[in-house]
Amino acid sequence: MTKPRFQFNKKLWQRFIESAQPYFFPVERRQTWVFLGLIVVLLITVVSFTFFLVVGLTLLGKAIFPDFFGQAAKGLIQNVDNLLASPAPYIFLVLFVGCSLIFASQRHKLRQRWCQWSLLGVLLFLLFTVNGLNVILSFAFRLIDNALNEKNQDIFWQNMIIYGIVLVLAIPIIVAYRYVRQKLGLLWREWLTKHFLNRYFTQRAYYELDSNSIHTAIDNPDQRITQDIKSFTSVTLDFLLDILDSILTLFSFSAILYGISKTLTWGLLGYAIFGTTIAVVVGTRLISINYEQLRLEANFRYNMVRVRDNAESIAFYRGEGLEQGQVIDRLMDAVRNFDLLIIWQSIIVLFQLGYNYFTRLIPYLIIAPLYFVGEADFGSIGQASFAFSMVLSALSLITNQIQNITQFAASIKRLGEFYESLDDPSGEKQHPKSSRILTQINDPVSLENLTLQPPNSPRILIENLSVMINPNENLLIMGASGSGKSSLLRAIAGLWNSGSGTIYRPNLEDLLFLPQRPYMILGTLKEQLLYPNPDNQVSDDYLQQVLETVNLANLAERFPDGFNAQENWENVLSLGEQQRVAFARILISQPRYAILDEATSALDVNNEQFLYEKLTHQGTTYISVGHRPTLTEYHQQLL
Repeated sequence: MTKPRFQFNKKLWQRFIESAQPYFFPVERRQTWVFLGLIVVLLITVVSFTFFLVVGLTLLGKAIFPDFFGQAAKGLIQNVDNLLASPAPYIFLVLFVGCSLIFASQRHKLRQRWCQWSLLGVLLFLLFTVNGLNVILSFAFRLIDNALNEKNQDIFWQNMIIYGIVLVLAIPIIVAYRYVRQKLGLLWREWLTKHFLNRYFTQRAYYELDSNSIHTAIDNPDQRITQDIKSFTSVTLDFLLDILDSILTLFSFSAILYGISKTLTWGLLGYAIFGTTIAVVVGTRLISINYEQLRLEANFRYNMVRVRDNAESIAFYRGEGLEQGQVIDRLMDAVRNFDLLIIWQSIIVLFQLGYNYFTRLIPYLIIAPLYFVGEADFGSIGQASFAFSMVLSALSLITNQIQNITQFAASIKRLGEFYESLDDPSGEKQHPKSSRILTQINDPVSLENLTLQPPNSPRILIENLSVMINPNENLLIMGASGSGKSSLLRAIAGLWNSGSGTIYRPNLEDLLFLPQRPYMILGTLKEQLLYPNPDNQVSDDYLQQVLETVNLANLAERFPDGFNAQENWENVLSLGEQQRVAFARILISQPRYAILDEATSALDVNNEQFLYEKLTHQGTTYISVGHRPTLTEYHQQLL
């Protein structure tokens, strides 16, 4: 199979928007620009609020500690006074009010989404605060270095106090920033996972996209829901905030750097562009390798789950050697791809280390000559080095995060493919010209000129079949193995629809399907009996009567918790007991129709006869698939 080629293109962007936008804003035609505009509006709102907060705190500090602020923050107070004398306060006030009105105009689309927007606003504010504290620290370090060089104790200890105050403020702010960041990511993951699960269980997409099918284009949907969504939400927030942080850092520290040395600023820009170009070229190759690694790891894990789920069958067949070989094959596929991955990661790390280590020399090479000729003070060397590293980090976001970006891009593609497949799990939109069986809600169950094919196959299993099952005219379907008996039941249930003709049946709530191996849920014995209608209000006494009817009178007594017992029911109950539990479900839910696929194959003839008689007495019309000649006694029609 040819490996797909991955690129940062429009399709990847569309898939990102489809997955990311719904939590914050409805995905409608031409609404993405509105969503992106609201993010900008939120950013402007936070900037306006931060402006008034900084001005207010500065004036408050000046009023409470006039001497300290007059000596330690002369420049800050002067800048604030200049801003108050300018049109800036009026501009920011207009911006704040205007942004509030914009959000109010979109309130009908932001219903039940105010929590996430509020948390995002708090995150942006904390991001501004952390960035501002970094700027203050850079000046504090410069003044401390100058004080040491001049041996001025008063200035030294004064700035050490400022440094200590900033640290006391910074630590809880940084902790709060990280907490809110993780909390928003957790809430986003919860919402997006529920959103995907809702789509996954709609239109029986979980059945159409079953990994057991060799024809499905979507491998391992379980991993895409559990791991890819978790990665997507956390990494998206990280990148969004890192990009904004980089922009803030770029503006704030570029001004500092430009004031120290214009040559250093332009040299930094060229150096960052060079590193980013190399990282993007190498990273494009990493995307496809990371995509393959996600797929192969999921395949390996799925193979191990299959062994666990089918342990008894494998043990009976003594198929350990074959299963071990298949698991090792999946493991080696993942190992070989990971071997290629670590080679390319090593190339990236080699480049990043050289790139980052060399950056430490550049500020000294440019600022030291200026210091020696007296054009820069001693503290400017440390501040320039700090500002240089901050700006370079902002400009080198892609260079330093290329491995995470490539993993993120692969995750977006997998999640986007899955999201798109949920719109059309059966592939009808992709193959509109293919013939489909028409299902209509009607009573009684009947088939009209039905021709049935397996999904994605030209083989015809049943051709031009017409039959009607009137109430109490029970139908028995018999035939050789592989002749399409169970497939016909799948068509009635709506699981298979390849072919032509019409199927008339009541709503699925009026039908209950019993496969040969009943599905045993994870839950209590009571939930097991009530499945698939757990909301049925029935007493334990009634459940006990039903168990006695299906010859399982002592089942609840076998467990200390009775009907509240939780066990691994597939292992605790024999197949015959499981089939009788399935019949108990019919007696409890009392559907109008029951469709039984070899549902009594593990029962003796007497139990089989007794259960069929109970169904007849209850008034449930049933359609059975079976091989035993004795089944003809309980049916009025034979196919």
